Amino acid sequence: MQRTPRDVAPKPGPTAPAAPAASAPAAATPQIQLIPASAEGALDAAEEAVDLLLDAGRAPGDVLVITTGEQHPWAAHELSFGETSYWAQHDAGDDVFYADAAVVSRAGVRPVVVVAVNGGPDTVAATALPLARQRAGALLIVCGDPQRINAVLGAGV
Repeated sequence: MQRTPRDVAPKPGPTAPAAPAASAPAAATPQIQLIPASAEGALDAAEEAVDLLLDAGRAPGDVLVITTGEQHPWAAHELSFGETSYWAQHDAGDDVFYADAAVVSRAGVRPVVVVAVNGGPDTVAATALPLARQRAGALLIVCGDPQRINAVLGAGV
C-alpha cells in the first residue's frame, strides 16, 4: 500500500506548482466593490469603508488603503519620520497601512485593498487600480467617480 501513495505522489508533482498557490490569492480575482464618491469625497468614503471593515471584525493589518491624489493624512504624518520607519510599519502588518499610488508597487498583498480615487491624473489611477487588484487577496474596494473609474479601467467594475 505504501507503493500506491508513492505512485500517487508523483501525480501531485505536476500539481506541485499549486504549492506556490500560497500566493495564489493575489493572482486570484478579488471581489470588487465600487463606492460612488466625488474625487473630493473619495477619501472620506474610503475611511468609512475601513471603519465598516474593522467594525465587522476585519483585522487592521488586513487592510491597505491607496490614494491616487493627495496623500492620506496618516501617510503624510508617518512619512515625516522617514521612509524607513514608514515602511517598517507596512512590513509589521499590524495596522491599516496607507500608501500613495506612486508607491503601491512596493506594498505587499493584503486581504483587503481600498482605493480612494481622490484626484490625480487618470494615468495614476490607470496604473494604481490594476496594481491594487493584484495586491487584494479577497476584496478590492474602489471609492470614486464610477464613470472615471470605468473609463480608466476600460471595463465596468
